[in-house]
Amino acid sequence: MAEPRKDKFYQAIGRRKESTASIRMFAGKGDSMVNGIAASTYFPAEAFQNRLMASFRATETEGKFYFVAKAAGGGKVGQLDAVVLGIARALVLFDGNLRKPLRDAGLMTRDPREKERKKYFLKKARKRPQYSKR
Repeated sequence: MAEPRKDKFYQAIGRRKESTASIRMFAGKGDSMVNGIAASTYFPAEAFQNRLMASFRATETEGKFYFVAKAAGGGKVGQLDAVVLGIARALVLFDGNLRKPLRDAGLMTRDPREKERKKYFLKKARKRPQYSKR
């Protein structure tokens, strides 16, 4: 697990579906961690890596920051999107001028889609039992 640092950091929270991620972003070089594991190990797929670094690429700050994230709930993709939103929000806390490139890249918008609740008498949220006329 990453030990606490006395450096200045920027803290933000990102959410997606059932996932929540708390981000602490530090200036400088270091290993980015998610739940005490290197981010490249926690999100191993190349597509995940590209999505994870999208905020830094959009603001041309790649290599200038590293982060420590605690992600909980949901699945890997939901956690990834929560971390990405948290990173974008932390970058805006660092410099308000970065909001426009992040918004243009679509990284500042919280995806509002949630799982719809199951209703009584139905098998799932909208799936109905088969109808039989006779």
